[in-house]
Amino acid sequence: MSDFLYSEIANWYSVPNFPYHPDIAIRTDKSLCEELLEPLQEKFGCIAIRSAYRSLSVNQLGNEKGHNCASNEKNYASHIWDYPDVKGYGATACIVIQSFLELSEKDPSNWQQLAYWIHNNLNYSHLQFPPKLCAFNIGWHEQPTR
Repeated sequence: MSDFLYSEIANWYSVPNFPYHPDIAIRTDKSLCEELLEPLQEKFGCIAIRSAYRSLSVNQLGNEKGHNCASNEKNYASHIWDYPDVKGYGATACIVIQSFLELSEKDPSNWQQLAYWIHNNLNYSHLQFPPKLCAFNIGWHEQPTR
């Protein structure tokens, strides 16, 4: 859980990044790990967590300061794990898969192969592949949208 709670924004501005509802955050974290992150690690090897859980205050600060954070309402059941969106609870992590990093350096379009594997093999709710840093967001939700 400590990997998921680490936040560059929280550290930079000295703001605590702890769940307001830890029991819910732990439950969603467990589902994110069991249904998405562990199967990815089994298949592709080591995963590094870039960003995961954000408390309401950390996310709001990140949004206000222009640090690529959506509003709190848009991040419920995404990076804010302990507050539901209109469909229920969810959790998102921004990750880097080390073996994918090496493939991506050779051919930047390799992210499509990874996306297809995830789509065909995992019950994710959303995927987002930004064009930099070889990191991507993957989200679990009680009612996945895919």
